[in-house]
Amino acid sequence: MSDLLRLLQTIFGYSTFRPLQREIIEATLADKDVFALLPTGGGKSLCFQLPALARPGLTVVVSPLIALMKDQVDQLQASGVAATFLNSSVGEKEARSRLAGLHRGQYKLLYVAPERLMLDSWLENLKAWNVVALAIDEAHCVSEWGHDFRPEYRQLAKLREALPGVPVMALTATATGRVRDDIIKHLKLRNTQIFVASFNRPNLTYRVIPKDQPSKQIIDFIRKREHESGIVYCASRATAERVAEALAGRGYAARAYHAGLDAAERARNQEAFLRDDTRIMCATIAFGMGINKPNVRWVIHHDLPKNIEGYYQETGRAGRDGLPGDCLLLFSAGDIAKQTHFLDEITNKQEQEIARAQLRQIVHYAESAGCRRAELLEYFGERFPLDNCGACDNCSEPRETYDGTLVAQKFLSCVYRIRQNSRFGVGLNHVVEVLVGADTEKITRWGHDRLSTYGIGKDLSRPAWAAVGRELVRLGYLGIDEGEYATLNVSEEGMAVLRARTPITLTKPLDLPKAKRVTRREGDVECDEILFDRLRTLRRKLADERGVPAYIVFGDTTLRAMARSYPDRIERMEGIPGMGEKKRAEFGQIFADEILIYLKTNSRQAFD
Repeated sequence: MSDLLRLLQTIFGYSTFRPLQREIIEATLADKDVFALLPTGGGKSLCFQLPALARPGLTVVVSPLIALMKDQVDQLQASGVAATFLNSSVGEKEARSRLAGLHRGQYKLLYVAPERLMLDSWLENLKAWNVVALAIDEAHCVSEWGHDFRPEYRQLAKLREALPGVPVMALTATATGRVRDDIIKHLKLRNTQIFVASFNRPNLTYRVIPKDQPSKQIIDFIRKREHESGIVYCASRATAERVAEALAGRGYAARAYHAGLDAAERARNQEAFLRDDTRIMCATIAFGMGINKPNVRWVIHHDLPKNIEGYYQETGRAGRDGLPGDCLLLFSAGDIAKQTHFLDEITNKQEQEIARAQLRQIVHYAESAGCRRAELLEYFGERFPLDNCGACDNCSEPRETYDGTLVAQKFLSCVYRIRQNSRFGVGLNHVVEVLVGADTEKITRWGHDRLSTYGIGKDLSRPAWAAVGRELVRLGYLGIDEGEYATLNVSEEGMAVLRARTPITLTKPLDLPKAKRVTRREGDVECDEILFDRLRTLRRKLADERGVPAYIVFGDTTLRAMARSYPDRIERMEGIPGMGEKKRAEFGQIFADEILIYLKTNSRQAFD
């Protein structure tokens, strides 16, 4: 057995590497600079943790969040790894003790925030500590084009001068090609080995439904999942508070998390969620980056996200343990209007243009009748090889279509007539106002009330016409002009169907969901559910005794494997995923005893 595989088994309790992990580890051990793009739950942390154990010296991990540092260090220490962190949460006396340990060379991994690393005294420390590798987690924070830009990350390039011979690894779970190039350039990576894993998360199910009494929709969703952890993402602090109160009023353990709470309350609420005291977190996007809770089973978006990257990252917090996760987006035309209003207030024109393009992409995703998985992957430049993923609403229950030739002709004609008459283009909303015969100041001023297409669409509502316009953009019959204003134009394909009166099939707008067929999902691990529940109770007791989140003891994947194979003696724990040698020595006998007690009054179930 290779040394890397031995470390993987004995320390982390896994018998095989996930895709690209071994290649990334071997590249960094060969002192190469690495850029690694692995999806959330794809095992990024192991890519720098395992090499740190395979060579002498210290690996420094740059991480943006205090909670993430503590969480990863807790997990490493539980597996017997000498790791520590230094940030503002550590008291002066404890910080001195940890610094002394670093000077003595007693740690393999040090987690630290970017701004602390750049202090002058720290640069001297780094040179004295035998740093052999530098890992920059959440590296998309380097790029202004990323969805979570942090200026302090830009300073990290200075470490190249301070530690010229030390290999750098940049890791992220979400980045387009443009962001990837930006990261490599700004971190001054050299002869970079680039690794890009598939963005596909096969264990996640994606659904979009029209927003209609959202509190009731969320409660109906949660009622079937009362013992599961989940996150409700909201666009504003007030909405996060309101949804948390509505859920708590129904007896659910729910709390709010947003930047308006003081740091102590945010930390308390996050800790309660990590330890399963609170099952539901109602949060703004301030919550989540680096949340390493593996057993989040569902994510709801109460409001339309600002962009696809953020949406992908947030939905990716479900099912990090590989077990099934549900992602639900509540969508309404009103959300588009709200977001557009916020965008109008952005003063930097380039920022505004980027934000408008990102909003169009997420609206396109929400309204599309195509496979949700294929849409997400296409955004990141990846093609999904199947016609039907079987795990999104559009694949499992395809939307109805209708003959949209007449409405398409009306819309395309209206765009064409406006441009022909005025010699300039207008936006979607203005076209809709002309179609329904609205009496607005712009329509009168520009003479659009005298067009032949004025008022020819009174039979449809404004939202219905807007949905038709957006679908014609998706189908390529309408184009959007680049520039300060997103004005519409009829494309060559659109002109062709206008002239030939070609039949056009359109998709009926989103409707409220029907009863859902239950099928076996990717990531499902069949097991004895009663035993799984007993093991979960035991795990909670052990975690509480140690003052750590339950998943620090074992993840759900490990418990389900035990509830499937019934290892009633410690020798039979060999090969259980997530159970390294230290954890087997510490907890194996306790769980084996619990399984033995259970089997005295219950028979073993057989699984395929």
